[in-house]
Amino acid sequence: MIQKFEKKIGNHVHKAIAEKVGDKIWIHVNGETLVFDAETTGRRRGKVAGKDAKSNTILAPMPGKITKLFKKLGDVVTVGESVLVMEAMKMEYTLKSNMAGTIKKVAFKELDQVALGALIVEIEPTKET
Repeated sequence: MIQKFEKKIGNHVHKAIAEKVGDKIWIHVNGETLVFDAETTGRRRGKVAGKDAKSNTILAPMPGKITKLFKKLGDVVTVGESVLVMEAMKMEYTLKSNMAGTIKKVAFKELDQVALGALIVEIEPTKET
């Protein structure tokens, strides 16, 4: 079951989508996606994407359509830079890079439908010197 949420904070409206899939709850808000165990303890299982994540992948936070790719294979990205836009349930979500690096793989093209959790983009991290 998918649920939509809106919350106005100051002059800005924040929109979120939550979906329970199996024993996980996926929450997508403000370009960040979190995955939680659906058990009652509320333990946080892990972050899939977002500004604090260390993953070199961008996974689909929900089933939807890729409407815009800002980056292609070989492009350089910085932390927090927009990589693509997905549309789900008539809402658009901008997915951002959570690390600096080079686009190593783009698994889909614009207008492709993607499943929840699908690998969309892989990033080769910048080597620190």
